[in-house]
Amino acid sequence: MKKILMTIAVVFCLVSIGKAQSYTTGVGLRGGLSGGVTIKHFVSSNTAIEGIVSTRWKGLNLTGLYEIHAQAFDVRGLNWYYGFGGHIGFWNGKYASWANDDKSYSVVGLDGILGLEYKIAEIPISLSADWKPMLNIFGHSGFWTDGGAISVKYVF
Repeated sequence: MKKILMTIAVVFCLVSIGKAQSYTTGVGLRGGLSGGVTIKHFVSSNTAIEGIVSTRWKGLNLTGLYEIHAQAFDVRGLNWYYGFGGHIGFWNGKYASWANDDKSYSVVGLDGILGLEYKIAEIPISLSADWKPMLNIFGHSGFWTDGGAISVKYVF
């Protein structure tokens, strides 16, 4: 009897997790001042990890984020989310608007994210708009607030 109850409890948890989120993994393009590719994977019904590889100033930036999602405005498929994470980046100062040299720059820092995401019910596509400020701690330090973007993801 104990095994049957445990099996029912596990099945119930798995079913409830599947209904709370509208997809498991999404892969897509991110467009903004720093454009690139993104992959988001839900690790529970309302939390996800997201990885972003972006380019700017002829360089490369790698970002990892932990995000918390909740339904927005009682609209099915529309979620707002917020989170935090970190980044590491490399770029050439010759192409940066704030630098006038040919030096290479490397940075490590912290990121935040705040956004809205809509999963289109009829097709496996999600659209999102977010703001992702970042604080460079090592390397060229400073607070950058121009990290907004729009993303389109194919979802599984």
